[in-house]
Formats: sequence, structure tokens, C-alpha cells
Amino acid sequence: MTTSDDGERPRYVVHLTVRVADLAAAHLLARTVSRSLAFLPELVLGETTLSEEGLPGVQHQVFCDRLVGNGRRCVLRPEHHGDCARRLLR
Repeated sequence: MTTSDDGERPRYVVHLTVRVADLAAAHLLARTVSRSLAFLPELVLGETTLSEEGLPGVQHQVFCDRLVGNGRRCVLRPEHHGDCARRLLR
């Protein structure tokens, strides 16, 4: 258990193990699951990461997570081209 940046509430990490073909498929699944749960205020979308089973110390970022204003963060892929975005363009 760790304390959040604001020092008020503890933070917990939920780990879900899935089986996918490769890292690209894992990224796609992680983005899809995260975005589908983005309505939950408890979810810290920008801190979503994934790792290979047995290598929990090697984490891959799922979203860019740069600040884009008003405390919001970019929801595009890491190392995307162009400007950051607060929401997905459809």
C-alpha cells in the first residue's frame, strides 16, 4: 500500500492477468479495457502499464500521460506523433 501524491488516501494497484499473442495485442487490450472503465473516478488512466508475466519490473506505458491542462493528461499512445489530446478523436 502506498499513499497518494495528495497524502490523503492510500492507493492500490489491481493486476489482471490475460493471455494475448504479443506485446502489441497486450497494448490494444490494455487500452480498450482502460478506456471502457474511464468513467470510474478511481481509475488513473494515464498510469496504466503492462508487463510480461514473470517480469513485473519491466513495465510498458499504455498511454502518453503528458499534462495537457486543467490537471488532465494525454490519452494517446506513448511516443505518439503530433499534439497531445485530452480525449480520443473519433
